[in-house]
Amino acid sequence: MAQRSRILVLSLLSLLASSVFGVDSTKKTITYDSRSVIIGGSRELLFSGSIHYPRSPPEMWPDLIQKAKEGGLNVIQTYVFWNLHEPVQGQFNFEGSNDIVKFIKMIGEQGLYVTLRVGPFIEAEWNAGGFPYWLREVPNITFRSYNEPFMYHMQRYTEKIIGMMKKEKLFAPQGGPIILAQIENEYNNVQLAYRDLGKKYVDWAANMAVSLYDKIPWVMCKQKDAPQTIISTCNGRHCGETFAGPNGPDKPSLWTENWTAQYRVFGDPPSQRAAEDIAFAVALFFARNGTLNNYYMYHGGTNFGRTSSSFVTTRYYDEAPLDEYGLRREPKFGHLRDLHRALRLSKKALLWGTRSSQVVGQDLQVITYEKLNAQNICAAFLVNNRTTESATINFRGIDYYVPAKSISILPDCKTVVYNTLTIVSQHNSRNFHDSSKAGVLDWEFFPESIPSMDKLSLKSKAPLELYSLTRDTSDYAWYHTSINFENRDLPMKADVLPVLQVLSLGHALLAFVNGEYVGFQHGNNIEKSFVFQKPISLRPGANEISLLGATVGFPNSGAYMEKRFAGPRAVTLQGLMSGTLDITMNNWAHLVGLDGERLQYFTEEGSSKVSWKKLNTGGNLGGVNAPLTWYKTYFDAPEGNGPVAIQMNKMAKGMVWVNGRSIGRYWVSFLSPLAQPTQSEYHIPRAFLKPTKNLLVVLEETGGDPREIKLLTVNRDTICSFVTEYHPPHVKSWARTGNQMRTVVENVTSGAHLTCPDDKVIKEVEFASFGDPYGVCGTYALGKCNAPNALSIAKRYCEGKKDCTIPMDKGLFFGANDACPDIAKTLALQVRCGHPGKDSS
Repeated sequence: MAQRSRILVLSLLSLLASSVFGVDSTKKTITYDSRSVIIGGSRELLFSGSIHYPRSPPEMWPDLIQKAKEGGLNVIQTYVFWNLHEPVQGQFNFEGSNDIVKFIKMIGEQGLYVTLRVGPFIEAEWNAGGFPYWLREVPNITFRSYNEPFMYHMQRYTEKIIGMMKKEKLFAPQGGPIILAQIENEYNNVQLAYRDLGKKYVDWAANMAVSLYDKIPWVMCKQKDAPQTIISTCNGRHCGETFAGPNGPDKPSLWTENWTAQYRVFGDPPSQRAAEDIAFAVALFFARNGTLNNYYMYHGGTNFGRTSSSFVTTRYYDEAPLDEYGLRREPKFGHLRDLHRALRLSKKALLWGTRSSQVVGQDLQVITYEKLNAQNICAAFLVNNRTTESATINFRGIDYYVPAKSISILPDCKTVVYNTLTIVSQHNSRNFHDSSKAGVLDWEFFPESIPSMDKLSLKSKAPLELYSLTRDTSDYAWYHTSINFENRDLPMKADVLPVLQVLSLGHALLAFVNGEYVGFQHGNNIEKSFVFQKPISLRPGANEISLLGATVGFPNSGAYMEKRFAGPRAVTLQGLMSGTLDITMNNWAHLVGLDGERLQYFTEEGSSKVSWKKLNTGGNLGGVNAPLTWYKTYFDAPEGNGPVAIQMNKMAKGMVWVNGRSIGRYWVSFLSPLAQPTQSEYHIPRAFLKPTKNLLVVLEETGGDPREIKLLTVNRDTICSFVTEYHPPHVKSWARTGNQMRTVVENVTSGAHLTCPDDKVIKEVEFASFGDPYGVCGTYALGKCNAPNALSIAKRYCEGKKDCTIPMDKGLFFGANDACPDIAKTLALQVRCGHPGKDSS
């Protein structure tokens, strides 16, 4: 602590206090105490969000960073993706979407800090948890253990990344934005599996990281026994309740992953987490000594190509404050932005005041931070932890109404500027519109060929393990065997067929017998193994059995990841005259990948190497619902500059490429318990498109109808407000001058506030009600009480304007005669935004 105090004194003498909203190029000492991370000598409240550079193209990075800043963040957190940067041992790639240096510099240029999660194990629902495939083939290796081969490669890679950051002067003490770094990731989850070697590995990893760069703090999330040189942090949904605190009296409480919803795997129903629940959790964490909260994810983005881990959807954390397309998801974005503002108004008290807590009733608590001196700073949190009952809390002689399961924030211990349950920020809903400019898609098709024996050079007695066979170069590998039968071997009855049974360790399987498609079967994220059983037709003489094994990403978590297996492990033919025949050891030939992958049908050059057939000429529908079929078409870029998506209805499972770039796996035939696809629309970044003649190629594995594929534009131009007479005024109504709260508007009243995105204006008021309306944005409905002039008032206040505010004023709507005085009033508005002078958005 003496060294840390000396650094603090020196930094105070040499540096000005940094802005809470970001950073400049000044070199800053980074240290910490039990209250917070200390940047340039100043304690800070840190509001962070995870944005991963490879999950969005570089063209989207500036907008995402800017929106994060508008959302009140001052830190961006990202992993470093080892398998992207070193896909081949010793060959590094930091170009394009892999340009982490460019990404970090962009963050710094917009005045934000960075937390760099080096890992190198990252989990992240990313293929193999970020480990490159070649690491699995290192002799005698055990991942994430005190194992010399693993530690050698882990240290070599970590040195590479830290060396690059130092060379580019990206650490804050060098004038860059990086203030925190993470080594390993949630290791406590697997540590016991490695026994004593687990603890030795944790200590080694910490010492190795600190030895590479000791001018900023290092963290380990979910690591209760983190070494003294490392800050242990919390991951989860409710760290204000579950986190026992860091394992040292001089360490701050940091929340490195606050899950804004949950990632989805194919077959899952939608994942949701209310903005109110997140806000409650964050407010409680800061009320209980927390000073850094990171939203995981703030923008999830897209798992392009084959980058997702086992069964994880192409869309990632779409329920984040910035959705998959980079659009603000309201009210989550706005409600959390307002929370950050309320906490910043409380900053001095939180960082320098003395904390006290008082239970004032069952599940009711008052938490204050106060410093009684010349400054006399004070902030209070009124906590109602009752799940269904509102409460009135008397605090310092004043009664405060606190809704159920909510926290009110009083930055001066007098004025409620924010409540976690009462959302005053606007809502919105996402709209998908058919693109008129993309035109009618004119499809061509070409079937993938089943390889003949002469193309299968890799032979073995039994089927080979699928992960090590593909070596992560393709999702697909062929397994082929041949077997001869005589007439007496086959069933004599016409209605009796033999059955092909394949016991597979995952993930999916297509079967062909004598060139004919037999069927498809798959596992799921919980149970990847499955049993394939289908009746087949066999003939006297030679019979060719071809299996196409398929993976859907490599596992990304758990102990002993290097020992995971997939693919067929036992193959039998049932129902023969002699009984069941085990052909597992029948001699198998293999081929990795598909012809279309090797020849790159999805590129202009590759697509010219085969003769495509028209799908819709002369009523010819050959190729529709055919397994293992490639489809090709061209389209013009959809209208506008907003996001673009492709809707894959009537397709089943496969991959999509646009102008040679993979937008990821699709799987719409894997239905959730709601009998709906987990994901139907897939993001095509504008950066992937040309103005005209964009090449679209689809690989369909099990059979679909491409005529139903649509290109869509995406917006959130439907915006709404839903406020009650109990809602406090917007937090933007308040500011702090010295230690006094003051209003920044003439009349501080609650009301509906609407602002159109981008340069759009309110084209139409679609719904307005003052009374007791109900529903959510996009589906509001009238209740029993409604002011008949609500729609006309809303039109007068809002139409034709970029933003508008309607006060929560009974007199405005009812005059002196309230038609339903016994009903607490709610104001609900829904409007459609669009470009000025245009009929549509």
